Amino acid sequence: MAIERYNPRDAEPRWQARWNEEKVFETDNNDPREKYYVLEMFPYPSGRIHMGHVRNYALGDVVARYKRARGYNVLHPMGWDAFGMPAENAAMQNKVHPKDWTYQNIASMRSQLKSMGLSLDWSREFATCDVDYYHRQQYLFLDFLEKGLVYRKQSKVNWDPVDNTVLANEQVIDGRGWRSGALVEQRELVQWFFKITDFSDDLLESLETLDQWPEKVRLMQKNWIGRSEGMTIHWELVPETAPGPSRDVTVYTTRPDTLFGASFLAIAADHPLAREAAAGNSEIEAFCEECRRAGTSLAALETAEKKGIDTGIRVRHPFDPSWELPVYVANFVLMDYGTGAIFGCPSGDQRDLDFARKYGLPVVPVVMPKDADPATFAITDVAYVDDGVMINSRFLDGMTPAEAFEIVAQKLSATMFGNTPQGERKVNFRLRDWGISRQRYWGCPIPVIHCDDCGVVPVPKKDLPVKLPDDVSFDVPGNPLDRHPTWRNVDCPHCGKPARRETDTMDTFVDSSWYFARFTAPWENTPTDPKAADHWLPVDQYIGGIEHAILHLLYSRFFTRAMRETGHVGLKEPFKGLFTQGMVVHETYSRGEGTAREWVAPADLRIEEIDGKRRALLLSTAEEVKIGSIEKMSKSKKNVVDPDDIIASFGADTARFFVLSDSPPDRDVIWSEAGVEGAHRFVQRVWRLISEAADALRSSPSNPAKDGDAIAVSQAAHKTLKAVQGDYDKLAFNKAVARIYELVNTLAAPLATVAAGKADTAYIAAVRNAVEILVQLVAPMTPHLAEECWSLLGNDGLVATAHWPAYDESLVRDNDILLPVQINGKKRAELTISRDADEDAVRGAVLALDSVKAALNGQAPKKVIVVAQRIVNIVV
Repeated sequence: MAIERYNPRDAEPRWQARWNEEKVFETDNNDPREKYYVLEMFPYPSGRIHMGHVRNYALGDVVARYKRARGYNVLHPMGWDAFGMPAENAAMQNKVHPKDWTYQNIASMRSQLKSMGLSLDWSREFATCDVDYYHRQQYLFLDFLEKGLVYRKQSKVNWDPVDNTVLANEQVIDGRGWRSGALVEQRELVQWFFKITDFSDDLLESLETLDQWPEKVRLMQKNWIGRSEGMTIHWELVPETAPGPSRDVTVYTTRPDTLFGASFLAIAADHPLAREAAAGNSEIEAFCEECRRAGTSLAALETAEKKGIDTGIRVRHPFDPSWELPVYVANFVLMDYGTGAIFGCPSGDQRDLDFARKYGLPVVPVVMPKDADPATFAITDVAYVDDGVMINSRFLDGMTPAEAFEIVAQKLSATMFGNTPQGERKVNFRLRDWGISRQRYWGCPIPVIHCDDCGVVPVPKKDLPVKLPDDVSFDVPGNPLDRHPTWRNVDCPHCGKPARRETDTMDTFVDSSWYFARFTAPWENTPTDPKAADHWLPVDQYIGGIEHAILHLLYSRFFTRAMRETGHVGLKEPFKGLFTQGMVVHETYSRGEGTAREWVAPADLRIEEIDGKRRALLLSTAEEVKIGSIEKMSKSKKNVVDPDDIIASFGADTARFFVLSDSPPDRDVIWSEAGVEGAHRFVQRVWRLISEAADALRSSPSNPAKDGDAIAVSQAAHKTLKAVQGDYDKLAFNKAVARIYELVNTLAAPLATVAAGKADTAYIAAVRNAVEILVQLVAPMTPHLAEECWSLLGNDGLVATAHWPAYDESLVRDNDILLPVQINGKKRAELTISRDADEDAVRGAVLALDSVKAALNGQAPKKVIVVAQRIVNIVV
């Protein structure tokens, strides 16, 4: 009979409705089964999901569905990271309120995500801009404040004069704001800070316990925290060169052993000594201002040209008062790292070497390889950064750098510089406290009040939440909270006199630093139910992009520790397992060159291939356009594919299956029409094969074969089940897909035999068992197709609630085994033989091996010892 094609437009909404009606994915905190918490990083509600979302949430959904089938009580929630500048920009551009813009976008994206058939517990959904959520965030802020984990101080900030807000260092690109493009200004503002540095050591040491995190992420965090052991050393200014009251410069270094290779000191543009020098020199002042405008992110410092200016100040070497060194202001030294001053040893640091060559400063090698000749060893264009022995270092010569470090530390610690030792050992961290103040409206209000008499007063918890006012205007730049006629005016909770609310709102990284804990009991009046939080946390599998490897993950780790200090959770690490998925990338297409180049969207093109050559032609005019490089999907280059279009054309299962099958999930997946069409053909083939045999299968029991013609079918199905189970456990979904393809190919002929009525009852039962295994294997990836096939086979209930099948050990065990063969205790050969072979058969097969015959050289063995299914020993 003719079999209808699988119709995802009919099947997918129908099964989604049933899952929803039966509340299949709603999680009960009191369920006694073992818990499993899987969470994908929640999205910003920009208005439309993109293919990166499809891949991210498809990956997480496979894990959730698989673990649910394995008997776990799975928590798989969804929410929205909803505060931030884009909403305010949209308000200004589109004359719409940020709240309206945000919630409209959430509604649109929620609908799109639901069309993917994700097994999410939507009953726990929240947005960070919900008053209920930021109410509890304010509660946490007050608890942190009481515990001494929050403080307020004047601080230098990057100020965007167009967006009228503080920018993080990473948001300053070539001296300009990342959104506005305006030249960034340096301002001194009073800011709120979280004391993340209180946990520097713990955050660093605990990385060793995160053995289910990618090593590259742990290394990135380790470098960001940046623990170093070194010394602070006082360098005396040559008095006649001092521009002001300063009489010395304190330098932090991790390499005091290289002091005799020093050729200059470099200080930050904001160092007090730099300010003294700039006060009487306009050229130095101009250079310092240029440094202040430049980006100060790690990436910016690494890539920027290393520049400096000689201040005319000179310092005396700690071990030789007659040795004077110049002091430069340099653009690669930051005031907030170490002391804001370094000494440059060009022979041992590439940055210092480049700087020295540029400004004609001495380069004296002080460490060389152990086998080098000190008379000829020299530094040219590459600094020597490896271990070795000390040279040109007076009393340190011949020592290792580690030995020299100790000698220098001892000598400088014992030498007084005024009332303090000239040098002191010090542990330093690159990590700085987290400034959370943002001068914008669309964020969580900081719950404090400023009173002229009482100072800074926390808002009492009974008065929470401090709600954002709805009646705000974005007609002029700046924070609407600053100019609101009534909102900022409030009575002091202590003295009752008129006072002012804090108008800064919190950095949106705060919102995403604890949402995973809120999901465990989002209905609670307090931020968490500690019992529920401790039950569900840590998140067993967290999934998201590598771009969040440092800040989001580090801040979340800090927040969990702070919540432990304040009694909201009982643990310190929020994420047990971390997986960073690759991006979805696509070819780029363009017409024109240079500034006239125009990017073309894939939807506007027809791709054709003639004699192995691909061409891209405009649908409207048939004009050929250039096929460019494969890059991350981006609106700017128009190489995007709309998930709605794919789901409408092929169905959600096809989109899911493609992004899971094309490459390992931690690598980029290249989007292609051919790949999508291939995934769609697979979906249709599975449906057709099962449909054609469904009548016979439906009336048959499900039993694997142990012998006879059908045993090959059962062996293939159960071996695939075991292998795919291992792939799912390791998140190797592309490998699982390859095995499933093989199983479908294997089952094609048996299913045709069943459909043709040429199979006996035992064969049909074995095929049904194999098909049910296939359906359950694909169910985490293509859940709608799986439900349709499960129903077609006449099974009661949903495959979404079915238990994972168990493979039969006798069917997955290979019949052949490989036995090592030893002669007088030394391995000489290997024998492949049936697992069931008796001892005589093994002995005969071993003695027949050419390698054994050659080793025996005609001698008869004294003994042949067969250890069943393990090894054969021959004694000569």
